[in-house]
Amino acid sequence: LCHRYLSAEGPADLRRLFHRLTIASSLSILCFSLVYLLTGCCESELTENSEIKSPVREFLASGSGWPHERNGTGAGEGAPGSGHPGLEGNSSGKEWTATRRLPQALIIGVKKGGTRALLEFLRLHPDIRALGSEPHFFDRHYARGLDWYRSMMPKALDGQIVMEKTPRYFVTVETPARVHAMSRDVKLIVVVRDPVTRAISDYTQIISKTPDIPSFESLAFKNRTTGQIDSLWSPLWIGLYAQHMERWLAWFPRTQIHLVSGERLISDPAGELGKVQDFLGLQRIVTDKHFYFNKTKGFPCLKKPEGSSKPHCLGKTKGRTHASIDPDVMQKLREFYKPHNQRFYQMAGQNFGWQ
Repeated sequence: LCHRYLSAEGPADLRRLFHRLTIASSLSILCFSLVYLLTGCCESELTENSEIKSPVREFLASGSGWPHERNGTGAGEGAPGSGHPGLEGNSSGKEWTATRRLPQALIIGVKKGGTRALLEFLRLHPDIRALGSEPHFFDRHYARGLDWYRSMMPKALDGQIVMEKTPRYFVTVETPARVHAMSRDVKLIVVVRDPVTRAISDYTQIISKTPDIPSFESLAFKNRTTGQIDSLWSPLWIGLYAQHMERWLAWFPRTQIHLVSGERLISDPAGELGKVQDFLGLQRIVTDKHFYFNKTKGFPCLKKPEGSSKPHCLGKTKGRTHASIDPDVMQKLREFYKPHNQRFYQMAGQNFGWQ
């Protein structure tokens, strides 16, 4: 009897046990699935956020060195791994891109006026991207075309001004029309200096390269006895600023041409740089805190740039001792330039005070 009872009850117990195990297993699987889904979503969200924020952090971190990094002109600039911002994308597909553009501003002259100093001072500004070398596109390499010219420019972000300097542009007859054909809105900067001291500086540079040339006095005159000046001799011809300025004003309004005093660029570099930054529509970031006067060289130098342990002065070719010139010749040259200077002052709307 007992045996028959156990036999009858056994299958029912097993069915109940199996039913309970089935319910428990289903609950376990359901709980596990819920946990998996919840943790998976959180992980996905964290991953997505980190992908968005990572380039932003890199973008902000790299910005600390922009005033110097962005104005470098080394090879491979802007390439991946070069340290320049603007070449990485985020997860939304947007990119901070630096591209090569035609210049929006040109330092067009004059030779031995202070163009190199002005360029180096301007390159401190984070919103200026300037080519370090002189491309001579509009006077020597125009046949290469605008695509070649663009390829020479440093890469720049939106909002940055691309510029270059070639002092020969100011005196080359064909250049104003060629620049206008590229852009009628380009901003033009001319650094001018007392034409007599500019001519002597020019001659000093010439004899440093070709010491055997004739004296300044013999080259400056067609006839020393009659005192007739040779105005076609390059060091003197460049100083005929009114003649050259007239050609530029035939193509560009006066408001697009900014004149920098070479003398004040030495005595008050921050003041002259402030006016140039205003002309370019930029915030005045380069100020007097960036300069100190080097008594040995006789012109301003930059204080210690970021990431450098030494102050930065222009090269050995700048600040040369001028050749000694006969005072009578100097006086004759001042008399020769006087009417030309007066005409230039009228064009410029200011008196540069050259005696």
